[in-house]
Amino acid sequence: MSLPAIFDRLRLPVIGSPLFLISGPELVIAQCKAGIVGSFPALNARPAALLDEWLHRITEELAAHNRAHPDRPAAPFAVNQIVHRSNDRLEADLATCAKWQVPIVITSLGAREDLNQAVHGWGGITLHDVIDDRFARKAVEKGADGLIAVAAGAGGHAGRLSPFALTAEIRQWFDGPLALSGSIATGGAILAAQALGADFAYIGSPFIATEEANAEAAYKQGVVEGRASDIVYSNLFTGVHGNYLRGSIVAAGLDPDALPEGDFKTMDFGGGNGSKAKAWRDIWGSGQGIGAIDAVRPAGAFVDRLEAEYRAARARLGVAAV
Repeated sequence: MSLPAIFDRLRLPVIGSPLFLISGPELVIAQCKAGIVGSFPALNARPAALLDEWLHRITEELAAHNRAHPDRPAAPFAVNQIVHRSNDRLEADLATCAKWQVPIVITSLGAREDLNQAVHGWGGITLHDVIDDRFARKAVEKGADGLIAVAAGAGGHAGRLSPFALTAEIRQWFDGPLALSGSIATGGAILAAQALGADFAYIGSPFIATEEANAEAAYKQGVVEGRASDIVYSNLFTGVHGNYLRGSIVAAGLDPDALPEGDFKTMDFGGGNGSKAKAWRDIWGSGQGIGAIDAVRPAGAFVDRLEAEYRAARARLGVAAV
């Protein structure tokens, strides 16, 4: 199956994942201008009325870029919608996305047929993130255009499965757009994702350590200094298993090696199931691939680095350029 034409403008087969509290217009615009899909969670726009302003700004700035650079237009952008019942803004945020005809909507924690139909109604496409084959099948049955396979090692909410296993199982039956997430922080890893059968690499944690990211300096430095061994997998903070920086857990007065279990039924995107520390604000999400990040740099410069590494990896393996 060929990819939707909306992806023709990509410089690299990369989607920047939506980072809760961190992704905003500055990062999204920088990612799109650099030639990869930029995205942000709708819930990052607070109060809700700010979402309209953000989408206006992103749409206008990317359109201006395209007029000035017709030879290298910006990549499309995406908005992430949390479909879980705890999100009481979903309907209003979806209406705002419809107003601005958001080209890509990424859905998480629940698949809804009516939402997919609504996005299709204004000409957009939907990508749904999944942690296993069962959820992947449900998402496609309900009309998702593509899937994001969230494998072991991904930052924030993450699955347990190897990317080899998860990608192979999905590709046995699904030939639509597929992105792979989990410890991807280099151009070589992007090529590896394609070799596994994915169309795109889904990259999040490295963009925390960019100048445009809305993260405090200590968080960015934690990503730069962190290694895979500094990542802790726990469901305490939101009720859903995720990967977090060990240092932020220690700073919150908790023992990262003795965390109690959380409860999905009381999921809280701003708080934390028995802990005074709040997920994402105090407890910092991060994937296992951060060992490859050595400095805080502009998002565009990081994409330049990814492209150079990607081309070098292709040349090393004798893979023809596309």
